[in-house]
Amino acid sequence: QVQLVESGGGLVQDGGSLRLSCGASGRTFSSYAMGWFRQAPGKEREFVATITSSGRGTTYADSVKGRFTISRDNAKNTGYLQMNSLKPKDTAVYYCASGSYYDTNYSRYPYWGQGTQVTVSS
Repeated sequence: QVQLVESGGGLVQDGGSLRLSCGASGRTFSSYAMGWFRQAPGKEREFVATITSSGRGTTYADSVKGRFTISRDNAKNTGYLQMNSLKPKDTAVYYCASGSYYDTNYSRYPYWGQGTQVTVSS
């Protein structure tokens, strides 16, 4: 069992940066892959990035590639999403998720945080 809590969201201007954190409780966090997903109003939840349990493997959605960086510190039971060059279309609630499978499909992740709002103004 893993409990996840996101933080670091907020309001930022077009072109700005934010770093989201995902704090995990439970001893199994380091054994699980971690993903970030987002959901804008009226839209389906979409994949942003995922990272393997070791941190050696990462995958990004094309829409964020080159702008976002996913990472993790297993010693601190924390995952991160560094977001640079933010655009208004990045506005959404961002969720971190954890699970046994390194996957881009949100249905493969059983553990979820409550989400944090990211708003990018133009």
